Amino acid sequence: MASSLPEAPASATRRFAEDLRQRSDTALVALLRARGDLAVPSPATLRSLAARASSHTSLERALARVDALVLQVVEAVVARGGLPREEVAHAVGADAADTPDASGETRGAPGASTTSTGTLRQIDDAVGAAMTAALVWDDDSVLRPSPGLDEVFGHYPAGLGPAIRDGSAGAPTGPAAHRDEAHPDEAHPDTASSTDRSLAERIRATPPEQRAVLDALAWGPPAGRVPPAGTRQREAVDALVAHGLLARADAQHVLLTREVGLALRDGRTHRTPALRPEPPGRAVPAETLAAESASAALELVRRVTVLLSAWSDDPPRVLRSGGLGVRDLRRLATRLECDEAAAAFVAELAGEAGLIRDDGEVEPAFVAVDAVWSERDDAGRWAVLARAWVSSHRTPWRVGTRDEAGALWSALSPGLERGWVPRLRTRVLRVLGSGGTALSPDDVLAVLAWEAPRNAPPSDAVRGLLSEASWLGLTGAGALSPPGRALLAEAPVEAAGRGGPPGRDGPAAGSRPGGRSRPVEADPLAAALRGVLPPEVDEMLLQGDLTGVVPGRPSRELASLVEIAADTESRGAATTVRFSAASVTRALDRGRSADGLLAALARHSPVPVPQPLEYLVRDTARRHGAVRVGVASSYLRAADEVTLAGLEHDPALAHLGLVRLAPTVLVASAPPALLHETLRERGVVSALEGPDGRVLDVRHRRPGDPRGPRPPAARSARAISPAARGGSDASGPPVRSEPDLPALVAGLRTADDDAHALAPATPRSGNGVRPAAPLPSSGGDTDAPAGTQPHADGLALLREAVRDGLLVRVDVVGAAGKLEHRTLRPLRLDGGRLRALDPARDAEITVAVHRIAHVTAPDDAS
Repeated sequence: MASSLPEAPASATRRFAEDLRQRSDTALVALLRARGDLAVPSPATLRSLAARASSHTSLERALARVDALVLQVVEAVVARGGLPREEVAHAVGADAADTPDASGETRGAPGASTTSTGTLRQIDDAVGAAMTAALVWDDDSVLRPSPGLDEVFGHYPAGLGPAIRDGSAGAPTGPAAHRDEAHPDEAHPDTASSTDRSLAERIRATPPEQRAVLDALAWGPPAGRVPPAGTRQREAVDALVAHGLLARADAQHVLLTREVGLALRDGRTHRTPALRPEPPGRAVPAETLAAESASAALELVRRVTVLLSAWSDDPPRVLRSGGLGVRDLRRLATRLECDEAAAAFVAELAGEAGLIRDDGEVEPAFVAVDAVWSERDDAGRWAVLARAWVSSHRTPWRVGTRDEAGALWSALSPGLERGWVPRLRTRVLRVLGSGGTALSPDDVLAVLAWEAPRNAPPSDAVRGLLSEASWLGLTGAGALSPPGRALLAEAPVEAAGRGGPPGRDGPAAGSRPGGRSRPVEADPLAAALRGVLPPEVDEMLLQGDLTGVVPGRPSRELASLVEIAADTESRGAATTVRFSAASVTRALDRGRSADGLLAALARHSPVPVPQPLEYLVRDTARRHGAVRVGVASSYLRAADEVTLAGLEHDPALAHLGLVRLAPTVLVASAPPALLHETLRERGVVSALEGPDGRVLDVRHRRPGDPRGPRPPAARSARAISPAARGGSDASGPPVRSEPDLPALVAGLRTADDDAHALAPATPRSGNGVRPAAPLPSSGGDTDAPAGTQPHADGLALLREAVRDGLLVRVDVVGAAGKLEHRTLRPLRLDGGRLRALDPARDAEITVAVHRIAHVTAPDDAS
């Protein structure tokens, strides 16, 4: 077993910063791209960058984005304290199949061969990704962990217990132990090899009962409960403690130390490497894939069209808390001929595409907005919906479930947003597109869990997104369809784990550089759907029983005619519709005349319009409009018709919409208060009356609303309007700019060169510290006033001192505005406050960070 290669914390921190400083500009750009949080806000120097890269928060974010194999590599380096690069494959278990364990027995099948080339290549790629992200760094061919990773992985990395050299698990403590920790090879040149041989021999010599205890703790967790006294198991545990193979944690527990654990594992930290899952999937014929995708896409477009038509005629109310009521959702599901989950998805998707909105009235309702719908064909409409879906933050699959407080989530509710959803949508599509076969939800979950094991997505979210992709036609029979691949090609490139952090950076879907929307005729996403759609037909076979048959996918004009003038009875390869008095009335309500409707039917029918259908249309038209209903917001009446003379045709009053109903009565489309105020301004002495004819008191009314100030309406604009996100086009989100990483690296390099140019002139004191350059203050003098902010380098030095337990000199602005010079041992830096030990006063103090004007770095030569 190869020994661990520990290094003193202070030395490791300084050498990690030096490693970043020695990286090329290209490597630093790759680091900032792999860990985007390091670039925002921009660090001041490379030392600041190193401190930020080794902070607990940044390391947690970085580990949450790497895949399982990269995580294994990093964990192996942390567990071993340092790992030669050539031993990484052995450490993660790549050769576990043909290597004997500590007992001398060979694991795996007889005749197992050496590690495959593909496995070694994946491990090398994982090492490269970890080094690019500065999770590990190369120290003369020995991989070292980034400072702070031991805290992130906790006490038992890879299921291994504490190391004896750390002064834990009953190991010696004090200065001697610290010296051995800092320079183990200098103090004991043959310690590593002799210790390895001694441990292996002692393990082989253990009796079976003791070996069973060691094997039970070998692969973690390394802590075990002490058996009851007087038992043979207790005797075995006591013997192992006596021989140094176990350490007592307390009276009830024992620990398997890291050295013994590694000896039992033959130097491995993991049983086998976590290679990328390769689910076989299920092959889907291209014809089936295209047919399933086209059918789903056309059905979704039809459902959205039906929703817009239904909500144009009868807008549903917005709940007081925002969202769509349960009854309205059920009514919509019935109208769309689907279940409530699919209906909620259609409503959410229409909202994200900007096709519905909250009208903002006192009693708000969801109204349809025909911004990009009517002028597009089926493929163009689908492209609008697909791009809205891939960039949406909404979680429609949660509709009908309950939140933490037990309240029911409703469709279009403002609380259904989650910032991680767009990234997960793209990841799901990439997994589906990687193999070219149909994958089950469990297969997709397995791959996603491997890609980010410390941040695995919820199962219900992945299953919900797969259902949505199926409804959209992005998948067919479980496999990614050609339209789905076209949408994936437009999605922002996710740079997680093996590149950079996932995000929504990049050009907005459906947009050209410069923010101009893509012309409909040049839309590749719509073209991808057209490639799988069946050909259009422009004829309908009319029959004498008032039915019609559309033998295929109707053209845009024919589909519009069928939608407003007939009711669909069945769908499939052909669509059967029926004409009735109600459907003809619907067409007449949309502005069609009897002659115009019959002419349109004749254009699309290869045979003359049947006589029963013609009679139905003309008879319905004759009865249509016998009674007229109009809209009026207010009226104007007078006892003498001369008083109203001229008002109806006065150009200055045209905005009021005055219409004469009787010689002494006019109606207006304007509200009563506005009509009253306008007439007063024209010199007509009018009075505002109520429904009972009595004059109202208008002293506290305002024009446009006779009822007084209007209460604020419940809004859910973000849930249904892309304009609320700052986008002007429903086809995609606005473009988000990212930092200019090469320019940022050039600035860091310049600041670093300037700092090194000043370093030789910096005096050093005799107590092992060297003064740092004064941090800039608002006044520019030494007695900086309160409010002086420490430079990023100063914060970096404080974090290093906290981590390594070093003394630093801190200049603090006191209550009177004067500098107080103190030598402190920082204990914790959090929440804008520094907690430190003052050795001179033997007391613990807390200092606000904004009062720290100067920080002195430890002497690199000490």
